[in-house]
Amino acid sequence: MTDCDFLLVGHGIAGATLADVLRARGHRVLVYDPGQANSASNVAAGLMNPVAGKRFALSWRAEELLPAAAAYYRALEQRYSQSFFTETPIFKIFGSPEEQNAVLARSADRPWGDFVASLTTTDPNLPGVHAPFGGAWLQHGGHVAVRELLAALAAEGHRAGWLRRESFDWTQVQFDSEGATYAGQVRSRHVICCEGAAAVRNPYFGWLPLTPNQGEVLDVECADLSPAQVLNRGAYVVPVGGGRFRVGATYRWPPFAPGITAVGREELAARLTVITDLPFAVVGQRAGVRPAVRDRRPLIGPHPTVPNLSFCGGYGSKGVMLAPRLATLLADWLVGEAEIWPEASVQRYNALQPAGVG
Repeated sequence: MTDCDFLLVGHGIAGATLADVLRARGHRVLVYDPGQANSASNVAAGLMNPVAGKRFALSWRAEELLPAAAAYYRALEQRYSQSFFTETPIFKIFGSPEEQNAVLARSADRPWGDFVASLTTTDPNLPGVHAPFGGAWLQHGGHVAVRELLAALAAEGHRAGWLRRESFDWTQVQFDSEGATYAGQVRSRHVICCEGAAAVRNPYFGWLPLTPNQGEVLDVECADLSPAQVLNRGAYVVPVGGGRFRVGATYRWPPFAPGITAVGREELAARLTVITDLPFAVVGQRAGVRPAVRDRRPLIGPHPTVPNLSFCGGYGSKGVMLAPRLATLLADWLVGEAEIWPEASVQRYNALQPAGVG
């Protein structure tokens, strides 16, 4: 019988960061993950953007989440002697005089002003960038090499034996007041579901308002496009080195076709032509399914009726920014040292649980 303190199901960005935080605190952790190359975390460009959307909306809790994420990823870089996090300016391109005026009206207010380094109402003449109405230079953001980061953590898990590349069978779990037993082989004090979009089929958490949302990204070569910043106008354009950029992302609600699509490729290519008139070549395309939540807030915390069972996920397209801080929050809660933020708690949806489920 294998004994552990916490059994986690899923090793995407949510599960990986939580497992890492728990292990760093001395807890015995066991993780099950089948290792899907097209998981949402492996496909993501890893953008950390403090301000997004046409309404110039400040990302939820950005002033707390961004510094925590940056510190965590830099610590991992030191640990593995690899580069994962690139802090870089984000240039949000204005698409019209009306958008220009709307952003100017909001940008001086706090906390927006903390993330706006400068504004320009004229073309900044960035190589290859079409920005006749100027744009906003955002600071304290950047991008994370999520695939490489998860691979480094997984390699450590394989070596140490705490990561098992296996599918998890929820029908083989038996819960009791002291913890849970899995398949008669593993005993754990607590089980945590970190399955991402797959949680919509989970027998204990399928009632949560998770909606799978498919996103596609392109990898393109565009040798003369400015690589000094992330570009954002209807799509993000993230420099990945060597004249290559990652362009994303589409949003497809069910029903959607599995895998990459010609429609997704055409949509993203069209968005890129709004940003640049330079020639580019598509050299790769990937698709993943995000775990989106109705109110665009994450879901962490305990199951309402099953003891020693919790959930961690629903991060949508903000996973790299949310995961480190929420991992420490949930780790603190698991040992009675913190309260889950109400706006992120599973408990806000407890009324949705059908009678007799879980």
